[in-house]
Amino acid sequence: MVHGKDGMLCESAPANWAMSEDLSSALVALKRAEVVELVKLRAGRGEDPFAILEECRHGMGVVGERFQAGDYFLAELLLSAEIFKAAAAILDPYLAKGGSREPLGTVVLATMQGDIHDLGKNIVATLLRAHGFEVHDLGVDVSPYLLVEKVKQIRPDFVGISTLLTTTFGAMKEAVQLLVQAGLRNELTLVIGGGVTTPAVKDYVGADFQTTDATEGVTYCVRVAKDKRTRKATL
Repeated sequence: MVHGKDGMLCESAPANWAMSEDLSSALVALKRAEVVELVKLRAGRGEDPFAILEECRHGMGVVGERFQAGDYFLAELLLSAEIFKAAAAILDPYLAKGGSREPLGTVVLATMQGDIHDLGKNIVATLLRAHGFEVHDLGVDVSPYLLVEKVKQIRPDFVGISTLLTTTFGAMKEAVQLLVQAGLRNELTLVIGGGVTTPAVKDYVGADFQTTDATEGVTYCVRVAKDKRTRKATL
């Protein structure tokens, strides 16, 4: 159980709660039981799983805003991430039914060495999978050398690097330099994200795209992947 600022328990709703149709609000209120039941109900009656997932993502965005404002603490942030994961797990089979058999693209994700934050990366991974990407999530505190070795093995279309700490910029740049030395940089699209990233950081690291919004990053990957498919089809 997690206590909010007012001392109320936030992990789950009371046994006699009345289920709301507002999924985003339920997630923001950290009502795990309500979110799970709503997702099961709406997915089971045939609603668009992508739309349901987007509502959950919107709720996560509001939680993030409250965290930044100091209204929510780390405990609430972590709990919201667990609720989001539970909702995504329920939606996975529904999302798979709507996807194509051939992946839209292959992605390697990582939070670089020196940073153990993974909330944003996990949201991106879920959204990418929902859009038909094959995702290899290396986790947190990943060294530049490990990232490059995985890229050598997998040969992905995209590499996504997430960070919430400015101290990881050096490791990000080192990873890109190693990719260049290995002759792999031109084979992939590099995306960086996280609240501390900026266009200037993108240029410093040598990335192709930068964002602080998970949905924007996924939309970019979808667009690039579809453009690649179109070009291949016309050859």
